[in-house]
Amino acid sequence: MPLQMTGAPSDPDLIRLPWDLPLEEWPDRHFVALPRGISRHVVRFVRLSGHVYAIKEISARYAKREYTLLRDLARLDAPAVEPVAYVTGRTRSNGEPIDAALITRHLQFALPYRAVLSGSLRPDTLTRLLDALAVLLVRLHLAGFFWGDCSLSNTLFRRDAGAFAAYLVDAETGELYPTLTRGQREHDIEVAHLNIYGEMLDLQAGGMLHPSIDPEEIAQQIVDRYRRLWEELTEDEIIEEVEWHRIDERIRRLNQLGFDVAEMMIRRKAGTARLIVRPKVVDAGHHQRRLLRLTGLDVEENQARRLLNDLDSFRVAKGLRHEDEAIVAHRWLVEAFEPTVNAVPPELRGKLEPAQLYHEVLDHRWFESEKAGRDIGLEAAVKSYVEKVLVHKPDEQAVLPGTPEEAALTGAAEEAPADAGEEALTGADDGALPEPDGEARPEADGAAAAGTDGEQKALSGPGEETGAA
Repeated sequence: MPLQMTGAPSDPDLIRLPWDLPLEEWPDRHFVALPRGISRHVVRFVRLSGHVYAIKEISARYAKREYTLLRDLARLDAPAVEPVAYVTGRTRSNGEPIDAALITRHLQFALPYRAVLSGSLRPDTLTRLLDALAVLLVRLHLAGFFWGDCSLSNTLFRRDAGAFAAYLVDAETGELYPTLTRGQREHDIEVAHLNIYGEMLDLQAGGMLHPSIDPEEIAQQIVDRYRRLWEELTEDEIIEEVEWHRIDERIRRLNQLGFDVAEMMIRRKAGTARLIVRPKVVDAGHHQRRLLRLTGLDVEENQARRLLNDLDSFRVAKGLRHEDEAIVAHRWLVEAFEPTVNAVPPELRGKLEPAQLYHEVLDHRWFESEKAGRDIGLEAAVKSYVEKVLVHKPDEQAVLPGTPEEAALTGAAEEAPADAGEEALTGADDGALPEPDGEARPEADGAAAAGTDGEQKALSGPGEETGAA
């Protein structure tokens, strides 16, 4: 069979790669220079036309299967890496067959868990990772996806304001169904429990786990967190007919968790005046969709929540309470968000994505203002943040060191493929990446409250919401 690339490759250079050679024999000039470890499959990272791709060598059957599953998950808007194509019909020049290859797009600013967890990090970082993994597993189950091999190793994490957002990397063991049975969900939970326990023991043996962390307790946490979230999203709630407001309260709780309720099922309990209420269709991304609609910014859920809070603060500060929301959003974008992001020197913009940068600047402003006993203003906060915090962060945007300038940036944390289970990928310096928020601070959901003179003046704490309409 001749060489065949199936998918939606946007870069014609992909077909020109040396597919007649196994990945292990490709010239180094094709690769992103990143550390690699033990893997069930050969995985390499290449950069073409400014884009980074992950290429995994796997049998033709499984390459096609995984590509199809990832495409299906993309159509369902599930958080997973983006499939590009799969390549079959690979042979050496002498006719010897070579395994097929799956190509996925690199998830920018994503971190493997080993790049996040180290002995120098606080235990609550792991808690945030587990929260993200629980949300990912719930979202996949709601979409009818049976994972089969849920683990930290099979997941990538992106900074999401004071938390993380998790993405599926490996769909090789997965199956997609119209709905999942309780048994299928419980199997995934059990596998997650066993895998995470093993990963914690592995980190502990390597001296990478904080001494206060109990592997068994951590493994149980993923089970507990998953079940609490699943119950909130799907369980029946019995109310009296006169308590109709409790339906709105349920919807608001789900919105706060980052979910929209597209449909509710309400039925009368037989022989009573009570109603049984159950969310029927639940979609993640409540704040994401609102921010995207207002500003065009496509960010993570908690980042969107934080930016929306800051937008509300801006509205109060400018005396725009009664102005159209779209007009206010445009002014906030032009007067607050864009100037802040553009104030960062170009050579430092690969360290954090813009939404995360803005979130951290808001936090930094709050802390510096507390120290000074007055609001230092957004412009001064940006300058201080760049000088005191940002310059010390590793680059989280992967680059190929093809030039001396790019070579200076190779401390980037690259994504670890799902099946590279033992890949110990590190960031710059000693491999210990800073906390997601850059500074020791309270959990950040909110934004700085606003002032009166065009700059946001009176600051609320990082974890506070403004309550502005």
